[in-house]
Amino acid sequence: MVPKDMAPAIGVFDSGFGGLTVLRALIERFPRARFAFLGDTARLPYGSKSRRTIARYAAQSAQFLVREQGAEFLVIACNTASALALDAIQDAVPVPVLGVIEPGAKASRAASQTGDVLVVATEATVHSHAYAAACTAQGLRVLEKACPLLVPLVEEGWTDHPVTAEVIEIYLNELRAEAESRGMNPDTLVLGCTHYPLLRPLFEGAVRPGAKVIDSAEAVAQAAARQLGSNVALAEPRAAAETKIRCFATDSVEKFERLGSRFLGRPVGHVELIDLGD
Repeated sequence: MVPKDMAPAIGVFDSGFGGLTVLRALIERFPRARFAFLGDTARLPYGSKSRRTIARYAAQSAQFLVREQGAEFLVIACNTASALALDAIQDAVPVPVLGVIEPGAKASRAASQTGDVLVVATEATVHSHAYAAACTAQGLRVLEKACPLLVPLVEEGWTDHPVTAEVIEIYLNELRAEAESRGMNPDTLVLGCTHYPLLRPLFEGAVRPGAKVIDSAEAVAQAAARQLGSNVALAEPRAAAETKIRCFATDSVEKFERLGSRFLGRPVGHVELIDLGD
């Protein structure tokens, strides 16, 4: 726990810039914190890499945030790295590390009345079955579905477009039909990709009445608040505009600067280019 009245230094890591939605949720919880965000854009997508390679890449990024930027707490805002490399990251740095998957599973357990949960995510995350394992550990039955069209639609800026709404409806209808065939009665939907919080209103409009939508970014921010202490999280809740943020990328800084504000909800400013090696 961070001492009272001390602003923590929080490092946030993603393979790209979708994790800025997690940073956005963290800023709302920790407006006085100092943040360093790293997007390993030169080596994405992580989902096509081996577990060993992902672990090496993620450990390098974590070490940069801790050693070079002084991060005292790390948030892994990358579903693939959280699923396949969390242990390696924890071994690589001497600070607490929080992944994005377990908080979503715990939030689902708290929200669900039926014990049946649906998860939408990328193909890589679904293939890892990390959410299935985390939800099962919480005593839930879970059904996962890959939604590969959603990330490019978000990056195109179609976050409130009728086409995107229709795609979501098709995905959810397929998921609900499969759930029914398995005798499940899902009442909770987990957004298992850091791009999807930008689509939350569309998902909330597409789920059945009474169903709850779990925003994994918000779930991570809540978990961080529990770990770091509510006194830090709740201090000066309206001071977010003054939060200190540095953003780094290993490639494509222009794209990061152009698209990042959609995810962060504010200008990302100057993105610094760094080289983490091979």
